[in-house]
Amino acid sequence: MTVEQIYTGCLSQGAYYVESDGVAAIIDPLRETKPYTDRATRDGATIKYIFETHFHADFVSGHLSLSKATGATIVYGPNANPSFDALIATDGQEFSVGKVTIKVLHTPGHTMESTTYLLRDEHGKEHCIFSGDTLFLGDVGRPDLAQKGADLTQEDLAGYLYESLRNKIMPLPDDVIVYPAHGAGSACGKNMMKETVDTLGNQKKMNYALRADMTKDEFITEVTDGLLPPPSYFPLNVKMNKEGYDDINDVLDRGTKPLNAQEFEELANATAALVLDVRHQKDFMESHIPQSIFIGIDGGFAPWVGAMIADVRQPILLITPEGREEETVTRLSRVGFDNTLGYLKGGIDAWIAAGKETDSMESVPASTLKDKLEQDAEVFDVRKDGEWEGAHIPSAKHASLEFINEHLSKFPKEKPFYVHCAGGYRSVIAASILKARGYHNVIDVAGGFKAIKEAGIEVA
Repeated sequence: MTVEQIYTGCLSQGAYYVESDGVAAIIDPLRETKPYTDRATRDGATIKYIFETHFHADFVSGHLSLSKATGATIVYGPNANPSFDALIATDGQEFSVGKVTIKVLHTPGHTMESTTYLLRDEHGKEHCIFSGDTLFLGDVGRPDLAQKGADLTQEDLAGYLYESLRNKIMPLPDDVIVYPAHGAGSACGKNMMKETVDTLGNQKKMNYALRADMTKDEFITEVTDGLLPPPSYFPLNVKMNKEGYDDINDVLDRGTKPLNAQEFEELANATAALVLDVRHQKDFMESHIPQSIFIGIDGGFAPWVGAMIADVRQPILLITPEGREEETVTRLSRVGFDNTLGYLKGGIDAWIAAGKETDSMESVPASTLKDKLEQDAEVFDVRKDGEWEGAHIPSAKHASLEFINEHLSKFPKEKPFYVHCAGGYRSVIAASILKARGYHNVIDVAGGFKAIKEAGIEVA
């Protein structure tokens, strides 16, 4: 028996490969199929099942493309109603994968179709659970993402989650391994550990939501407390996971079309495409296409794309580091952005060589900001709420990046102002968005809050 976690740090997401006696199953696959088909080929195995723990909100799963490529059956738990062919399992139903067995444990709460899969080894011993977004390490799934109506509130869902954990998961042996769908950094929970694998026994000891003496009312209060609004792309991803999407190969063919500078400009104008520049922030600041938006491929790329670009159907044209075009299109597709129309062949150098207009962005060291603060410079901190509450420049204004569009009225258009984040990535995203909206006096603080503290600027 082989159980392998295939973890993607950008999304803080865990997919799983299970193989026994030449038969394989995949749990919660990402959009691209090759990692899973290649893994099965190495074992000489046939992928028989694709198990989905629920309709994911934070990424587009690869169930449809993988099923098309392999003929594997897609399996959901009770209450799922997808628009495509799938096996809707009953609670307690068992599936043979070679010599091992995967049992369906219906665990509603995060969503009503949420299901945990219990793996028993060839001797019938309970080995591990694939808990999806029902149980994380250090946390549980947030109960506010499912489709709710007048008769189903987030408190109702939290109540279902309490019963699922107590009745289906906590009675399992302490040595059962917990394989969750997400780790620290995911917006699907609020208090996840950096580790991605643990035992159920340890989770019973340290996970606040699994306290043995916890009442249902206490659970509902604690699980629903402090939930931030989910990113706007979440319901769009649920819709794609439930109703279907373009095959990944079609998305890649369309998105990796090379365009010369003239073709690129004409297509941008004809389609109202967003020009997305994914190079390093220093390269973007030095020279970029006017009105383009920066979200660097080497940062938390996919989640920030989802948070910053409102509509997954938005046409996108790319400026990428050379050789990373397919990677960029793939990572966009993971969060449902399938409408990439091509990339600028030769990058910004080709744009300049064609005599096209460029823009740049001013950046200053924290030592310069220190001097400017004595002259009452306006500073905007675009870090998250928790970071801001932990420490910030006393005179700064808070304008968290994920809600930057709600803060536009705070920024001055007629005089220079400074923006910073923790290390310099998010502030350039914010500055690019502001420049595209006509705020041309924005100045980035290089190195962010870390550099600010090192420069001896007062924080509180």
